[in-house]
Amino acid sequence: MNMKRIVQAVASVFAGAALLAAGYVAGTHRAPAANPGSAVASASASATGGKIDPKTGKKVLYWHDPMVPAQHFDKPGKSPFMDMQLEPVYADEGGGATGIKVDPGLQQNLGIRYATVRRQETSDGFDAVGTTQFDESQSDVVQSRVTGYIDHLYASAPMQRIAKGAPIASLFVPDWLAPQEEYLSLKRGGMDMGLLEASRARMRAMSIPDSVIAGLDRTGKAQTHIVLVSLENGVISELNVRDGAMVTPGQTLAKVAGLSKLWLIVEIPEALALSARPGMTVDATFAGDPAQHFTGQIREILPGISTGSRTLQARLEIDNTALKLTPGMLMRVRVSGQKAVSRLLVPSEAVITTGKRSIVIVKNGDGRLQPVTVTVGNDVGNETEVLSGLNDGDTVVASGQFLIDSEASLKSVLPRLESGSAPGATGSASTTVSASAPVAAATRTYETTGKVEPVGGAK
Repeated sequence: MNMKRIVQAVASVFAGAALLAAGYVAGTHRAPAANPGSAVASASASATGGKIDPKTGKKVLYWHDPMVPAQHFDKPGKSPFMDMQLEPVYADEGGGATGIKVDPGLQQNLGIRYATVRRQETSDGFDAVGTTQFDESQSDVVQSRVTGYIDHLYASAPMQRIAKGAPIASLFVPDWLAPQEEYLSLKRGGMDMGLLEASRARMRAMSIPDSVIAGLDRTGKAQTHIVLVSLENGVISELNVRDGAMVTPGQTLAKVAGLSKLWLIVEIPEALALSARPGMTVDATFAGDPAQHFTGQIREILPGISTGSRTLQARLEIDNTALKLTPGMLMRVRVSGQKAVSRLLVPSEAVITTGKRSIVIVKNGDGRLQPVTVTVGNDVGNETEVLSGLNDGDTVVASGQFLIDSEASLKSVLPRLESGSAPGATGSASTTVSASAPVAAATRTYETTGKVEPVGGAK
């Protein structure tokens, strides 16, 4: 009995040892756990080059998510980035061709419209803006020639409209009384004409108007008041006195600016400063009546560049007999030269301005879309002059540029277009991974602004 127990104990020990040995061997020879990151690996296009799409019969280079086009996958499946299936990229979309190829159906959905670059003879000119101002050369200055007092001011405030002949102010001139009384005394005494004429000359020297002297002969009464009137229709641009104020010889009481003629000050961009010349024809319109055109010729180019707007100012005179314009109006201006110039033109909407340069999307002969950096000149209506970068007859994208890329972002479409790399070409910008492997989300950075404030009310 004891022998039997001993045998069973020894057998149990050997069985346990065998189990331990088996567990050790299994543990040391087990395949390593799958590492999620190890599934993401680069693969060449040749590894998938032999795959054929059963739907189209085309050779597939790789699959990708159109929303993350730089990430390549070696087999179809669901995108780890978006809730959508991966799209195949075919061999005929790769190769050495530059640009990208957009499916015709997708072009129609995106509303892509093309235009042809053309050369045309246009007038030598440019578009600008201008502002109307009073014509200072036509302003009437109302001054006092005597010492007196304003006993009544008819004008109430600056910018008041006034008609020709309307009174501005009435002056009381005490110094006029003595010479007039002297003249009347000589006339009553029957003095000869020589003395009377000398008295008249003295009154004229004291700025007594001939109308007042004629009134002396007619009425026999001295006048010590004079009414100053406006010499033209216009606006009181300046009013420098008030009722009861004393005035002195040479003092400016008011200025009356006419409205029948106005100055138009054209703001010329600094880049077009050399294009502006005196004598160029100007055609101007304003928003209140776009059908009404005001024309004139540049009289002079004012010296100096505005530091705020970086513009050069040109001045011309325009007719405003109908009084439709008032000073301060903003006008659209077309400045034209005398000669025609041959220009290469594209629709203005075809030019993409990135801030540092201008880009036009060109359609190549094979139908691919390629960005081209251009140098632009002046605007001609709804078209823009191209100085370099394009040729006559080139086909460009006139609308839908921002939708060519699936992300509708210049930051995405332009660098990939300009790289000139085919979708299947190898490079650091693209990576082929397994569709079933998890992919780490791309790190995103954001920028904002903040304000530094003391903590706990500390100063």
